[in-house]
Amino acid sequence: MSVSGSVRDDLTISVVMPVLNEAARIGERLSELARFAFREVIIVDGGSDDETRDIARSFPGVLVVEAARGRACQMNEGARHATGDALLFLHADVSLPADAAVHIRRTLALADNAAGAFRTWTVVDGVGPGPWWSPLLHLADIRSRYSRLPYGDQAIFLRREVFRDVGGVPEMPLMEDLEFSLRIRRIGRIRIVPARVMVSGRRFIERPLFYAMLMNVFPLLYRCGVPPCRFARIYKAVR
Repeated sequence: MSVSGSVRDDLTISVVMPVLNEAARIGERLSELARFAFREVIIVDGGSDDETRDIARSFPGVLVVEAARGRACQMNEGARHATGDALLFLHADVSLPADAAVHIRRTLALADNAAGAFRTWTVVDGVGPGPWWSPLLHLADIRSRYSRLPYGDQAIFLRREVFRDVGGVPEMPLMEDLEFSLRIRRIGRIRIVPARVMVSGRRFIERPLFYAMLMNVFPLLYRCGVPPCRFARIYKAVR
């Protein structure tokens, strides 16, 4: 979708990408990001034991730093190294639309918008149609169009001062993206832009029950007061 209207071309954007064992896809993602005029790309590794760091360092201008495992901790560490006016938090299995930078700049040019995020479209990796229940992947895509509280795979972006004002990403074992969005919304609007990021359905396919609960049941329980540590005890392999 084309973007029109007032856009601040001088707003600089730092991409922060938390990673863990992403050697199979980090090269493709960084090649995509090289086509954008972002100020910098910061890869924050949470202790990979594959070639993730070496592949990332082979890309000119990409900064690779390390942090304790956990997306929130890694995102906060990346933000500490960022120098752009705005922060874009991107997962390694999420592909931006070609006009992503324009959407980000246009959204953050409006004073009422504290942050923004994209709609999603979930795809099955590899060749073939995928499992028979693959259409269920798009339930999350429907949610991304209408919810005012984006998840991490929606490529959340915000100004650095807003990130500072909300205290960064809360370092908790699960639901950190939901809590992050809740804190942002307390100080301003989160705009869901009319453009889609492409999200790999790999994690849903690997653990369908877990991700169905993560996307639909856990957020409701969390907002009802159930602490995220209880979810983490049930599902040990958190990122």
